[in-house]
Amino acid sequence: MSQHILTAVAWPYANGPRHIGHVSGFGVPSDVFSRYQRMAGNKVLMVSGTDEHGTPIQVQADKEGVTARELADRYNRVIAEDLTGLGLSYDLFTRTTTNNHYAITQEIFKGLHANGYIFPKTTMGAISPSTGRTLPDRYIEGTCPICGYDGARGDQCDNCGNQLDPIQLVNPKSRINGETPAFVETEHFMLDLPAFADVLGTYLQSKQGEWRPNVLKFALNLLGDLQPRAISRDLDWGVPIPLDGWRDQPNKRLYVWFDAVIGYLSASIEWARRSGDPDAWRQWWQNPDARGYYFMGKDNIVFHAEIWPAMLFGYNGQGARDGKPGSLGALDVPSEVVSSEFLTMEGRKFSSSRQVVIYVRDFLARYDADALRYYIAVAGPENQDTDFTWQEFVNRNNGELVAAWGNLVNRSISMAAKNFGAVPEPGELTDADRALLERSRAAFGPVGQELGRSRFKNAITEAFDVVREANRYLADQEPWKLKDDPERQKSILHVALQVVDDAKTMLTPFLPTSSNKVHAMLGGEGVWSGMPEIHEVDEDGGRPYPVITGDYTGAARWEHRPIKPGTPLTAPVPLFKKLDPKVVDEELARLEG
Repeated sequence: MSQHILTAVAWPYANGPRHIGHVSGFGVPSDVFSRYQRMAGNKVLMVSGTDEHGTPIQVQADKEGVTARELADRYNRVIAEDLTGLGLSYDLFTRTTTNNHYAITQEIFKGLHANGYIFPKTTMGAISPSTGRTLPDRYIEGTCPICGYDGARGDQCDNCGNQLDPIQLVNPKSRINGETPAFVETEHFMLDLPAFADVLGTYLQSKQGEWRPNVLKFALNLLGDLQPRAISRDLDWGVPIPLDGWRDQPNKRLYVWFDAVIGYLSASIEWARRSGDPDAWRQWWQNPDARGYYFMGKDNIVFHAEIWPAMLFGYNGQGARDGKPGSLGALDVPSEVVSSEFLTMEGRKFSSSRQVVIYVRDFLARYDADALRYYIAVAGPENQDTDFTWQEFVNRNNGELVAAWGNLVNRSISMAAKNFGAVPEPGELTDADRALLERSRAAFGPVGQELGRSRFKNAITEAFDVVREANRYLADQEPWKLKDDPERQKSILHVALQVVDDAKTMLTPFLPTSSNKVHAMLGGEGVWSGMPEIHEVDEDGGRPYPVITGDYTGAARWEHRPIKPGTPLTAPVPLFKKLDPKVVDEELARLEG
């Protein structure tokens, strides 16, 4: 039975281009999952966009001598182009500076406020002594007062996971210019997280055995120390506070983290409006049979496993103070938070300022998108921190994509096309033939099961095991030596082509571009797996901006399909480029330069 699946993808921050460490966490895993779910017959809504508010945008704009709006416009387009180049199949990739997003963010705020889960409080806010500007919590670093970790941020400590305020840090410093921040009294609105301790505890405990252990353990550990959290800031770039006495204050805005998580909902509502059915979003947000999966890196667990569910519970009137749902109606909380660990590069943490980085755009200018997608799936930070090295990238590209999968496709199709011009009719099958065919058919079950559980490494490893067995089969059967026995040669090549077709299907979520090529080589017609496109759209008021969307209703289905003898074959083209080993030295030189 078809199910509604929401794929909610973390919003990349629009203060610069994104690097491969970013997309290893939020980008590629979410697309692999979504493509599989579509192939399995489910109704997927994959949404995200660029996160464009907050002081970091203003800081970068100042550095570049442009306005915050100009900076956001530029990087919104850069990021959209890069994610499209990676083949990420968003139903809508939008942005947080739309009128729609402002309206939905303000509605959630008003619902929480009406139910008593938001209250004003005078706090000590951090400002830059040299500029007078508010410093965002994440731009202040120091020593954690709880565990002593040197490098804790002003909002949380990544070492012990505890929520912090900047004033609690020992020896706090601004990441912008290294100065010691000043702390001044300021009034802000707070989200009363302690009011959700019981409902969050019940919610998280219900996820035992479903969520990745690292995510659930991290979230449960934070329950005992929930503190009210500020949701407004002293700055002029962001969503206005929708209350009398506040909405017209030029230097009070909703905090960027508060409006960013609401983006999953606002993007769904924007998608529905653009689809021609303004209420279509409700099937993914107010449906007891729908499932919502949230993809991000581990530094975002607290926002998605605790704070966003708390906001939704509060809007629904389900916290300690009860209440009633806001005007949108009760909203579904996340079914699963799928968090990846961190990706480092050549043993070092990614850092744009230190040039320890390779941006998505630069990567795609030199290498295949599917090569990066494969690396992230098979060697990425799914369950533990992982180091990207150029040597491993070249080895996997040449040894697995080129020598294993590419070689199987090339020699099977080229031999059949040259000798028969079409998919040959098989004769009587041997035990070896039947064994490989059964192995290939049977793999759909475990590969699909692992994909449905977001266990991508297990899934692609199982699929590639089939590819390797098919290569061994060809090596054992040696069809190139059977010119005098064309009937046996036909059978072998028919078996090989059937396994190529099966493997193409199983690899489609991971390698959509090359799978489309294999579909065409095997005589397939029409679109196999749809690819994303950038469309220029206009907002109310005439402000144009790019969105990623696409038609993903291709022929790809998660099933074994018998190939048809007589289907014309075309001479194959290489699926992947073999990389010169010198690439490693060249890329390391770029990194050091």
